[in-house]
Order: sequence, then structure tokens, then C-alpha cells
Amino acid sequence: MMLLLVALILRPVGFKYRSKYENTPWRNTWDGVVTFTGVVAPVVFGVAFGNVILGVPFAVELDTLRPLYHGSFWALFSPFALLCGVLSLLMLVTHGAAILAWRVVNPVAERARKLGVFSALLVAIVFALGGVWVANLDGHVITSVMDTAGPSNPLNKAVVLEQGAWLANFERWGWMWAAPVLGVVAALAVSLCLLMRRPVLAFFASALSIAGIILTVGFALFPFILPSSANPNIGLTAWDASSSHLTLWVMLIATVIFLPIVLSYTSYVYYIMRGKVSEKSLGETPNSY
Repeated sequence: MMLLLVALILRPVGFKYRSKYENTPWRNTWDGVVTFTGVVAPVVFGVAFGNVILGVPFAVELDTLRPLYHGSFWALFSPFALLCGVLSLLMLVTHGAAILAWRVVNPVAERARKLGVFSALLVAIVFALGGVWVANLDGHVITSVMDTAGPSNPLNKAVVLEQGAWLANFERWGWMWAAPVLGVVAALAVSLCLLMRRPVLAFFASALSIAGIILTVGFALFPFILPSSANPNIGLTAWDASSSHLTLWVMLIATVIFLPIVLSYTSYVYYIMRGKVSEKSLGETPNSY
């Protein structure tokens, strides 16, 4: 997480400082920083998601419920977790390629289009491969009766491991299959749209693919939020890791007030930055990086 934090801090710094000095080595250095941080962040997020699916080796103290991590740093980079990191990177590469093909002019747009055609196909392939892998992993199954209205306590349940259990929700609620299907089909649609030179459609198809992939993970894990590989019985679920009713109510009110504000200024920013980026538009904008 420290690596992720450093990447997220350096990325805006790189955008800001690359144009502070008119010098090619200076700009190339900061371009390298921006590229490095752009790769690190999605890979770390993907590896984190992969470890959540595998189960994180943590336990809790019985008297204080203080979490205790029993794993090592290098154990986080298992083959499956690295596959998830690659998938995460490919998703954002495809999304970035689609918006570049849409919002910039040639020759950058053409290079982005060709890259997006290839990366979108890889998204579909790697996601499907990950699904086959998950079908053979040990999933967590709650065998005790859950009191969904009771106090938040991860010790109040019994959990067993079963091979392929992460697909049980899809068998119980068939409509959940829409998420993985959307993840694959939309990724293939991105590649097709870019081949047909329809970058706007490709961008929205990419957004749907990302949504489908993330929803697939959420549907598979439910009700677990953070399974424990050290002691499956204390894995955190949506019920025993939730805040109090008062806290949830306060957050709901805050969301109702501030979400429209965030959506409003975000929409305004997108409106101001509408149109394609070209040498002419860069020359007319003194704040360009």
C-alpha cells in the first residue's frame, strides 16, 4: 500500500513538473515517472484484489478484535494475484487507448487505436482465464446461521473451505452471470469498435467491461469482503464488518448532499475540456502540460 501511495502522490507531481523546464531530458524523466506510476497503481490494485479472492492471512485478537497479519510481503505476489494485476493493467490500458483514440488527433490517436484493439482482446482472454482459475480455487462458505441485524463481530460465524465455492452465488442467483458475460463481451466490443474506428462506442464499451469485471468479483465474494486464509471463521463479511446504524445514516446524509456537488463540478470539468487535443489546442492553452 505504501508503493501505491507513493505512485498516487508522484503521478500528479509528474504532470505538473514535466513542463516547468523547457528541456528534453527533463521532460523525458517526468514522462517516465508518469508512466511508472500509471503502471504501478493498477497492478497493485489488481494484486490486492487477487489476494482478497485467495484470502488474506490475518487473524484477530479475541479480546480486542485487533487484526494481526501473519503473511509476508513476497507471498502477496502469487501467480494468481499477478494474473489479477496484469488484468487490472490491461483494463486501464484499454480504457486509456479508447479515450485517446477519441480525444486526440493523429498520429497519437491511430497508435492508441491499434494498441486498444490488441489490449481489449487480452482483457477478454485474461479475464476468462482468471474465471477458469477461480473455479478451481477454494472458496469460503458460511455454515452457521448469520444474524444480519446483530452486532458486528467476525467471531460469530463458522466458515468452511470448498473448491469452486466462489461460483456458488452464480448458481444460486443466475442473473449474476450477466456480470462476467458483460466483462468479456464488452471487451470484445471495444476491439471491434476500434477496428471500425468508432472510438466513442469503444470508450463506453470499455467502461461496461470494467464494470462487469469488478461486479463479477463482488458477486463471487458476497457476502465476504475480506476472507481470511489463516482462520476462515474470522473472515470479514458485509454484516460483521459494517459500521453502526448511526454511522451508516450519517454517511447516507453526507452522500445525498455532496454527491450531486461532485457530479456537478466533474461534469463542468468535462464540459470545459471537451473537444479533441491537437497541437493547435495546446498552443492556445497556456496551462497545457
